[in-house]
Amino acid sequence: MEKAAMADTMEKIATFLELKAENPFKIRAYTNAARSIETWGGTVGDLRDEAILAGIPGIGKGIASVIKELAETGSSTVFDTLRAEFPPDVLELFTIPGLGAKKIKALYEKLHVSSIAQLKEACETDRVAELPGFGKTTQEKLCRSIAERARHTGSFQMGQVASEAERLQDDLRALDQALHVCIAGSYRRRKEIVRDLDFIVATKTPDVVSKFFIEHPLVESVLVQGATKSSVRLRSGIQCDLRVITPGEYPFALNYFTGSKEHNIVLRNRALQRGWTLNEYRLSPLPVDPAAKRKPKVAEEIPDVRDEEELYRALELDYIPPELRENGGEFEAAEDGRLPRLIEKENIRGTFHCHTKASDGRNSLEEMADAAEELGLQYLGIADHSRSSIQARGLDEVRLRAQMTTIRGLNRQRDGFRIFSGVECDILRDGSLDFPDELLAELDFVVASVHSAFNLPEAEMTERIIRAISNPYVTFLAHPTGRLLLRRDPYAVDLPAIIEAAAETGTWIEINAAPKRLDLDWRWWPLAKEKGVKCVINPDAHGVDRLQELWFGIGVARKGWLTKDDVVNCLPLAQIEREMGRKRRAAKL
Repeated sequence: MEKAAMADTMEKIATFLELKAENPFKIRAYTNAARSIETWGGTVGDLRDEAILAGIPGIGKGIASVIKELAETGSSTVFDTLRAEFPPDVLELFTIPGLGAKKIKALYEKLHVSSIAQLKEACETDRVAELPGFGKTTQEKLCRSIAERARHTGSFQMGQVASEAERLQDDLRALDQALHVCIAGSYRRRKEIVRDLDFIVATKTPDVVSKFFIEHPLVESVLVQGATKSSVRLRSGIQCDLRVITPGEYPFALNYFTGSKEHNIVLRNRALQRGWTLNEYRLSPLPVDPAAKRKPKVAEEIPDVRDEEELYRALELDYIPPELRENGGEFEAAEDGRLPRLIEKENIRGTFHCHTKASDGRNSLEEMADAAEELGLQYLGIADHSRSSIQARGLDEVRLRAQMTTIRGLNRQRDGFRIFSGVECDILRDGSLDFPDELLAELDFVVASVHSAFNLPEAEMTERIIRAISNPYVTFLAHPTGRLLLRRDPYAVDLPAIIEAAAETGTWIEINAAPKRLDLDWRWWPLAKEKGVKCVINPDAHGVDRLQELWFGIGVARKGWLTKDDVVNCLPLAQIEREMGRKRRAAKL
């Protein structure tokens, strides 16, 4: 059992305890233990050692025994006992927005509702509205949430499946019999939502590779097993397809199954123009039909194609990175030699918009800074929530100034690495900011973001955000549309107007790299780049483990055609210090 699975089990124990209305301190203890396991740097094997367990913060003696059992056996008696007390699908109800433990307990006890299907039926027959604490409005919201969930069935955030996808890819690559291995499909194109995973493997022994694939520990069930294609369902629920092909077929299969469909159509048409036919297995001369009245163009000689680069070269194109394969101008740029050199993960020098225990983060300032430095970053921006975010234990002026003092002290102890003092400042309903300018002027940077009143009309929301980013102390706008992928749609806002205002005021716009957000969407970045708006990629990290989610943000930036020159946190420390003050200095002129 991996640490993530152990933490998930602890969270589920806490959830079952909530349903039983157990002591809140006991529930919180399991939740805190889950966070401690997630952020702890050791291995699962270490968790079998009682002495090591005793030294992990937030884990008492009773919970330590549960963790030890999980580490040793992969199961938990406590979890199994609690699960047996409830129907198997009851935890699904927690995925419906607006349903907490108290409401689910009432639905279960009063209406015998223990699944989403039963909840839907209870709403449709108006029984939910009759329950104390619910009413007609709550019932209508639940109906909408259930319908929205059904709309997204079979879809996954890329970040939800990345761990499984990368582990399976690594394990396949470690096979001696696997000559070439790559994940194709929308995952390779770095789409924010994926519906399945496509693995392409070149091998001379397909039976060995296929057997390894279907017997992998991540596989929950086998759907199809064939000579060249197998399909399984992984633990996360996503379908995963394996296609085994010969080494000579590999570049064609990888290209075809990477897509997109629209990109592939253009590629095939370019092949036809040269008298060739292109499919998932080969590039070959177009067959001649003797009965055809019109003879096809005489085929050009087909060059050798050993990889994707040579395939694009054969079609007189520069190599097109997978992220750009959406038929959104990449062919014209590839023909004319205008494809940008996209940002790489190695270009990132630091990041901002990270949280600590001071608000709703899981780690201390020192732990966040140590983790960032260990990743090879040169700087880290701390931006805990402001006072209006009560649910996130937002900082008031006194606590924020105390944090600034602490950061100054930590910076004196570090050589070649800097922590920047910031705040994630709520944009209030009227567009004013949660703190006065006098306080914002003392910070190194200010993140402005919307955390309330999502239902404003588009014009009002747009005016609200433009007023906020016009403040000379606002460095960048965070998660600009407020979306939560597969859970909450973006709020109504005029993004072209926001981008224009950011260009005029010198405000950066964030790519929030948290997999649940990936906001601003990649489709808007070509416009932002054209207007001269700078991007900043941030993980919105609430724990040390989340810093590595910068990787997802880099994927969004690449899909948005961005280079390292478009992303401010590709600047080294000495330059970013100057860049951060540019907007403030311009306002004084």
